[in-house]
Amino acid sequence: MSIQKYLAFIKAVEFGSFTKAAVALKCSQSGISRMINDLEVEWDITLLERGRSGVSLTSDGMTLLPQMQRICNEQTILKAKVDELHDMQAGMIRIGTFSSVATHWLPKIIKVFQKDYPKIDFELLLGDYTEIERWVLEGRVDFGFLRLPTTVELETVFLENDRLLVVIPCDHPLAHYDKFPIMDLANYPFMLLEKGAKAEISEILEEHNVSPNIHFTTWDDYAIMSMIESGLGISILPELILQRIPYKILAKELEKPAFRKIGIAMRERKSLSFSTKRFLEYMNFRNAATVVS
Repeated sequence: MSIQKYLAFIKAVEFGSFTKAAVALKCSQSGISRMINDLEVEWDITLLERGRSGVSLTSDGMTLLPQMQRICNEQTILKAKVDELHDMQAGMIRIGTFSSVATHWLPKIIKVFQKDYPKIDFELLLGDYTEIERWVLEGRVDFGFLRLPTTVELETVFLENDRLLVVIPCDHPLAHYDKFPIMDLANYPFMLLEKGAKAEISEILEEHNVSPNIHFTTWDDYAIMSMIESGLGISILPELILQRIPYKILAKELEKPAFRKIGIAMRERKSLSFSTKRFLEYMNFRNAATVVS
């Protein structure tokens, strides 16, 4: 490659000798001579004067030497940067996520990861399933947390089944029930957590032919919990959202349990950066709940 030829020329000038340049670059004297000859033939100019006492620059060689030195220096800097990335000394991991994962999973995993790799930075983009899927497809993020299944264009890894629970005020008439009757979802004002497509709560209602009395629709789970605490209605929320909440509310399993499948999606695992692949190992796919508990 040309960079080796440039190095051969630079070292020959530095030592004034093909033999010493060959020792420095750990190759043969004939190899050094051949590489410099190749440059001279390719460019149709003479770079070096050869003599018994060694080699010296021609005027053309003197003109081109600084340019070749600059190219070789930039190559050295580039190689160092690549090595840094492989050694996890620098880099950025971009993650698309929804709020419950960003709140309850990622902080602890990132904390553990950054103890080992403190110079890796993170960028978190919060959105709904549709937005996160689009960010992954467009390359805006390295990977995203999504509800599975997702589009076949993405590679996915299943993480956990997250239960969907009915959330009610503490003084609700059915507060003493162990499990909430599905048909009773239509008997009380309903707060719907939904934004965009792929809303699992609406799918549950449709599956059981339940037509709830929807009083409020939002993607802000904390707003819904606050309204339920105030006695304004009931809702269905993922169990992950309900961890460490400041509201006095009750969560009941449906009489027919329902779940959302949480997973990670990426365009192509083999194309991920080294730091991103390493971070995914920290996720501990087999038992994400253990990692973040």
